[in-house]
Amino acid sequence: MTHPMLQIHLNSHPTLVSHLVYGCMRIGGTREPTPIDDAQRRVAYGAIEAALEAGYTCFDHADFYRRHKSELVFGDFLREHPGVRERIFIQSKCGMRGDFFDASAEHLRNSVEGSLRRMGIERLDMLLLHRPDALIEPEEVAQAVDELVRAGKLLHFGVSNHTVPQMELLRRTLDHPIVANQLEFSLAQPALVMEGLEANLVQSGPTALATGILDYCRLHDIRVQAWSPFGGGKLLEEGHPARERIRSMAATWGVPEEAVVTAWILRHPAGIQPVVGSCTPERIHAAARGCDIALTRAQWYELLTAAIGRRLP
Repeated sequence: MTHPMLQIHLNSHPTLVSHLVYGCMRIGGTREPTPIDDAQRRVAYGAIEAALEAGYTCFDHADFYRRHKSELVFGDFLREHPGVRERIFIQSKCGMRGDFFDASAEHLRNSVEGSLRRMGIERLDMLLLHRPDALIEPEEVAQAVDELVRAGKLLHFGVSNHTVPQMELLRRTLDHPIVANQLEFSLAQPALVMEGLEANLVQSGPTALATGILDYCRLHDIRVQAWSPFGGGKLLEEGHPARERIRSMAATWGVPEEAVVTAWILRHPAGIQPVVGSCTPERIHAAARGCDIALTRAQWYELLTAAIGRRLP
């Protein structure tokens, strides 16, 4: 049974996606070049089913994840569960090739073809450039994206871990908008908001260090997706400075601690999408509970100051 979760537009675009994204990196088992075994497949299927039950409709992949195995096992799940593909949004990332990055037109085309083949689908709903490529030729990216869109193999294009100038360089050439940028953001890594709050302080360094990337994305209808929303698990471990406030709020509201963490991200008016990558069904459901919590402005700042361990300027 699928539970309702807030569906949001990809900003000015009509496409609807769930406010939380399920990150599929870990469903591929280990990073070793060995096939997925039965136990790993059960874990993967259990995680996907939990995400669907909790209302996630946006699923995040990368051709690089687990040596393609994450996409392969996801494709197996889709083939064994007819009808699921029609009600979900599938995105994948490309550009990471072991020891180097590759945003060439040839790699983009090959990557999309590979993702489609492994997952057994006809179209990616979105392709993201996984990491900035220092040797990028924006014209090549534009050419590949245009060809893939015209061929019906791609609907939307986005980036991951890209700066403002890197996005500007791409936007100058692209005929299709950048609709998303996947960035690390959480109470464990709040730099996207802290840079603006501290930009005018001498101790924070030159003002130029405040890149304004979050505001830029809002200005240009680029949806921010927050990877590692739990800080790699640090936020739920003893010893993190925000842990006690997270625990206290969770107890007050009768929700899991994961819900407080995702609620903090969801409270930002940019409509940021946390990318939840756990394979534990309980944690997948717990994170989704954050959609039911409306933090006040005071509560949001209370968690932030607890996380950074000091008062705001």
